Amino acid sequence: MALLEVEDLSMAFADKRLYDGASFQLNKGEHMGIVGQNGVGKSTLIKVLTGDQLPLSGSITWQRGIHVGYLDQYADIPEGMTLIDFLHTAFQELYDQNDRMTQLYTEYAETADDKLLERAGRIQEILEANNFYDIETEIERIITGLGLDDIGRDHEVAQMSGGQRSKIILAKLLLQHPDVILLDEPTNYLDVGHIAWLVDYLNDFDGAAMIISHDYDFLDQVTNCIINVAFGKIIKYRGSFKQAMRQRAEREEAQRKEYEKQQVKIEKTEKFIAKFKAGTRSKQAKSREKQLSHMDLVDPPSSNIQANFNFPYADTGSQNALVVDQLSVGYNRPLLKPVTFSVNTGEKVGFEGFNGVGKSTLIKTILGIIEAKGGEAHFSPSARVSYFSQDLEWENDRQTPLQIIQAKYEKLPQKAIRTKLAKCGLDAANAMKPIGQLSGGGQTKVKLAMMEFEPSNFLILDEPTNHLDEETKEALKDAINKFPGNAIVVSHEVSFYNGLADKVLNVEKLSLKNQ
Repeated sequence: MALLEVEDLSMAFADKRLYDGASFQLNKGEHMGIVGQNGVGKSTLIKVLTGDQLPLSGSITWQRGIHVGYLDQYADIPEGMTLIDFLHTAFQELYDQNDRMTQLYTEYAETADDKLLERAGRIQEILEANNFYDIETEIERIITGLGLDDIGRDHEVAQMSGGQRSKIILAKLLLQHPDVILLDEPTNYLDVGHIAWLVDYLNDFDGAAMIISHDYDFLDQVTNCIINVAFGKIIKYRGSFKQAMRQRAEREEAQRKEYEKQQVKIEKTEKFIAKFKAGTRSKQAKSREKQLSHMDLVDPPSSNIQANFNFPYADTGSQNALVVDQLSVGYNRPLLKPVTFSVNTGEKVGFEGFNGVGKSTLIKTILGIIEAKGGEAHFSPSARVSYFSQDLEWENDRQTPLQIIQAKYEKLPQKAIRTKLAKCGLDAANAMKPIGQLSGGGQTKVKLAMMEFEPSNFLILDEPTNHLDEETKEALKDAINKFPGNAIVVSHEVSFYNGLADKVLNVEKLSLKNQ
């Protein structure tokens, strides 16, 4: 029996149908990637599978008795709980058993009742069978692997950033060793080294997995099957991501040829019917008309709305666009040694380094959002900066993208805003939804669209590829490349800034290296 059987699944929001009669299985040992463009319903699918949302119709059957672990980034965490406390909750049942065993031994010391000793011994066996005495070693392994040391073991979860919170929730999930693990964009807040560790972990994981990710290099290393969500259908392919994409391309090409062949046949048949319907061959015409009405129509090749970014440029005559001199950054204490570098006019720079070393803090300090601990950062007098922050936070997440942009640019006609959103890959239906209901990719597209309403000569983008599908990433990379001005790009995806940055600033090592 399959671990999971999905049959005739249908799901829709308002007038948008996500899946219509979709069926697939997850079998033992399968590491399944879930791919598709932004907004097609990948995250919704995970929520339907976990019971967080109800489908319109269809059945979802998990094998009885299996433990399904889900990376829930919105999990409730008690106030005051620290990182290490939170990780220990992955083993709460075992800790409760250990407390009970200790209590039994205490009671035995007072009463010498052998039954208490027997019960304590049985609990001891359970703890040993579940590797209770290796828990601390396992926690340390996960902390090191995901780079949680940079956050701090005693750091309260309530005070963590969204990215830090996501990392510790992932850590707890891995510690629980479920039979099936469900991951939604697990690499978003991980740097290259920690992604490599997660790849090794998942390849050693003998359970099943379902993984949503727009990091296709990552998917290719950890999956042995793929489901593609598109145009109301969920289609499963065997093999790695690259193998699956070749199968998808072959399938789509075969469908295109079959559709075109059928359209030629339909056109010829309709001409015959029109020509002979009232003549001597009317019986043949009626017969063909009947055949046409019963024909199983091949679906036409479908295409998603494609993003096309274009950042307007404001010219500048300054030679040094940005000068950073002995800049010290941090909150309670400096995160880095003083940083010194400059960006010349037209130059594009990539920032790299482990998460937690201060890339985003450095950006915010340069922009004056966070006060510097020392040193200076100066843009040229003619610099006009356009900034993309990685946090998807809105003053009112019940407002639609159209309303948010209209409030900021009151004189802009709605048609111009709709057109801009469409060019950035957001369709009319999503432009009218509360922004809090959009996928991460949809919200990112809105933020990128807002950067296009005012000319600038210096783009600063902090992890802009989080949540974006591959086609949209390529469109964004192309737009940054074509932009005549400066750009600083922070990304954990080396493939994104390769071929884009004139030089890369390694924030951790504080060294510049030419690309």
